[in-house]
Amino acid sequence: MRWFMAVLAALSPAVLASAADRFPATGGDIEITPIIHASVQIEHAGKVIQVDPWSVGDLSRAKRADLILITDDPGHHLDVKAIERLRKPGALVVIASNGKSRLPDGIVLANGESTVAAGVRVEAIAAYDIKPGPPEHPKGEANGYVITVGGKRIYFAGVTECVPEVKALKNIDVAFMPMNIPVERMMPGAAAACTKILKPKVVYLYHYDQDYTARLTNPKTQPRGLPGGITVAQSLQAFRDAMKGESTEVRMGAWYP
Repeated sequence: MRWFMAVLAALSPAVLASAADRFPATGGDIEITPIIHASVQIEHAGKVIQVDPWSVGDLSRAKRADLILITDDPGHHLDVKAIERLRKPGALVVIASNGKSRLPDGIVLANGESTVAAGVRVEAIAAYDIKPGPPEHPKGEANGYVITVGGKRIYFAGVTECVPEVKALKNIDVAFMPMNIPVERMMPGAAAACTKILKPKVVYLYHYDQDYTARLTNPKTQPRGLPGGITVAQSLQAFRDAMKGESTEVRMGAWYP
């Protein structure tokens, strides 16, 4: 055991973080690699899908993509530099309606539309706020996505509250759910309640450390903190506690150092 622990200690955090999670599917396991914040890599049967690639993440771990999905237009979702780095020649980039000016050759999917890109069925799901207040996420501008690979349905919620279009989703195998969105949107209890409606086999929380993300783009940003003064770690535990007794497996990706 000691020699094994010594080997682990010798490995860099980046190496340890690079191991993909797996989910069984037709044609081989789906490999899931969290990158940073809302950026995640999906692999299946030799095909690579990147969701919201962001240059501040460790893209040395990321593979060039057959398909890229962009949920929204802020830089931590729509990063042209990251897209250019990871896009295979001719690869399609599916974007929300608010991204067309920054990525003219992107394929716009409106809320509720679907397409097949790189052999992958992609459904655009509405992503928007219920509670008012900045930063606003208006209805119709941004997307979540459901993709079908290996016969499994994977949902990337993007930045949204638990709106009717989300509640209507069926047969979700893996869900990526946002948490701690300003202003008191999708706090742990709300994120857990929404997950319980979807009943995925596996859920990942993502897009939940807003202060860390803000400092990456502006080191002078003043932290906002979370309601009630809880820490991010406490919010994650609150979600786990709220999910106890459910059949959904809760997985915590290495989104942040």
